[in-house]
Amino acid sequence: MRDYLLLGVFFSLLPVCFFRPWIGMLVFAWISYMNPHRFTWGVAYNFPFAMIAAGAVLAGLVFTRDRSSLPRTRETYLYIGLWALTVLTTFYAFHQDAAWEELKRVSKILLMTTVTLLVINDRDKLRWLFLVMALSIGLLGAKGGLFGYLTSGQWKIFGPRDSFIADNNDFALVLTMALPLLLYLAHEEGRRWLRASLYAMFGLGIVATILTFSRGGFLALAAVAFLLLLKAKRKALAVVLATAGLVVVAAYIPQQWVERMGTIREYEDDRSATGRLNAWAMGWNMAKDRPWTGGGFQSYHWEQFVMYAPNPRDVHDVHSVYFEILGEQGFVAFGIYLGLLASCFLSLRKLKRTYGQAPEGKWVADYADMLQVSLVAFVVGGAFLGRAFFDFFFHLVAGVIILKSLAAREPAGARENVPYVIGREPALGPAVQVFPYGTSPSFPREPS
Repeated sequence: MRDYLLLGVFFSLLPVCFFRPWIGMLVFAWISYMNPHRFTWGVAYNFPFAMIAAGAVLAGLVFTRDRSSLPRTRETYLYIGLWALTVLTTFYAFHQDAAWEELKRVSKILLMTTVTLLVINDRDKLRWLFLVMALSIGLLGAKGGLFGYLTSGQWKIFGPRDSFIADNNDFALVLTMALPLLLYLAHEEGRRWLRASLYAMFGLGIVATILTFSRGGFLALAAVAFLLLLKAKRKALAVVLATAGLVVVAAYIPQQWVERMGTIREYEDDRSATGRLNAWAMGWNMAKDRPWTGGGFQSYHWEQFVMYAPNPRDVHDVHSVYFEILGEQGFVAFGIYLGLLASCFLSLRKLKRTYGQAPEGKWVADYADMLQVSLVAFVVGGAFLGRAFFDFFFHLVAGVIILKSLAAREPAGARENVPYVIGREPALGPAVQVFPYGTSPSFPREPS
């Protein structure tokens, strides 16, 4: 029954995806992150929902007038440069068939990131994108957290079967990245039922993250909690609530979780940890040998371990976004990737400082805070997980780019429902065009 219900809902949305590509982008994000088809057992389970939704969006993009030009920001140039470089390195990959197949997957992620920049072109659409991302992961976290509470934490929690976040470590990473979105969106939500739902998903998401038994997820969660407390306006209340939460969680934490987290300090005796260190050393040696191209996608293979690893018999997944990029793409791509991360943080910091004081710019500063914390979760959790081309991460990068572009056209004194004046400041010359709130034919160039 649920198969046909999901198919019915999806196909009823397809015309909307075509005529309103920005809504189609939301549908694509919902399918990609929540994976509702993985909760069915029939024809819908392997149905290509995401591919069809993406096709409808791309087709509609050709005809719609509600699209913008590609924002010309530093982050845009960096991720497109990284994309182009991965194409080049694939020509020199050790394992050609696997590398080209992986490039296809990565290119789909980056293509839809680009489409996001074209169709999410006002504040309302950006908020809807963040809401869909947060709710898609939040519902999964609430389901896992509730299950963990009812079973006293005796079972390890995983993501949806046969999905990109099926593994407990992947699920923990995306949960920690979604937690700041849930909290900040709840703060600004006016509808009580949705605000309460977002707060509930935030709390249950913390429980679910803990019960994934992921050590990297736990470290990312600790970083997120620290930053949220640091940024809280009512720090005393936040500390009291956090302490109460820790007491409640500690009462339900199973002993096997405590033992699992204890291996973080005793990594020398943990085979998984020593295997990762061996893989990281292998990636470093491979990058030194092939600094311009690396080994190409899917090069953490036993043949390369024989060539480059300190212990060639310990073949282990890389489990780090940084060593994944370094080993597979070389030093140039590694520098671009780190540059993209640094650029996002610098841009968000500048937005917070620029718009944090004026009441009309509060939404920009709040979103900048939200994205900062979410990206920190990726930076910390990604250090122990090989997900360099994580679609949720690149959607956050798209959020940074869109936020910068929207902030750049925020006129002095602008408030909700006041038209945007696009052009030079009145003191410097006349405005060239006036558009209703939330609309514009294109993003402006990034200010110097």
